[in-house]
Amino acid sequence: MSGTGTGDDITVVHLMRHGEVENPTGVLYGRLPGYHLSELGRRMADRVAEHLAPRDITYVVASPLERAQETATPIAKAHGLDLATDERLIEADNVFQGKTFGVGDGALRRPENWRHLVNPFRPSWGEPYVDQVVRMMGALNAAKDRARGHEAVLVSHQLPIWIVRSYVERRRLWHDPRKRQCTLASLTSFTYQGDRIVSVGYTEPARDLVPAHLLAGARPVKGKSKAYGA
Repeated sequence: MSGTGTGDDITVVHLMRHGEVENPTGVLYGRLPGYHLSELGRRMADRVAEHLAPRDITYVVASPLERAQETATPIAKAHGLDLATDERLIEADNVFQGKTFGVGDGALRRPENWRHLVNPFRPSWGEPYVDQVVRMMGALNAAKDRARGHEAVLVSHQLPIWIVRSYVERRRLWHDPRKRQCTLASLTSFTYQGDRIVSVGYTEPARDLVPAHLLAGARPVKGKSKAYGA
């Protein structure tokens, strides 16, 4: 649903990270096709669909990658909605996709790959952080307009979600990947008043399903943050 609103409408746009992916070889799958949710990932998707069932969701959209589409499907179904696709929600591009990434047995042992690691601020190994902000803010604002006065769910990927949250919360974009607060099947929720983001919240409805080693190093879950002018 969409509407012009009054300028004071409260709209919530949830950015959800997809569930666990079946990836037995442990490669960085990036934007590669053919990577689907594991059985655990499907359980995560169902859990979040149950969590969001009472909410006023009027728009559900996902990255075109299979793992995002499969995560979003039960949410759309629970609300009787067609699932939309937005290319802007896709995973960040990465030159190491399709490879394992490690010092002893992965891409880092090959000198020809070292040139991609010279600039962590851009970053030199993939899509610039600023480009991710531009496309993700575009997707967020489009969803806000579609669901004005209600709520929307956008299923995307860890890095783009964390980068756009960092932008809205006015943090630097370059960061330690081990400290991202964006676990599998988590919800990063942006509350708009009219066209302005006034708060950001974070929840983990499927936290008990996430393997313990994937929670290590992540910062504690927080409640809603202060208001923003972004």
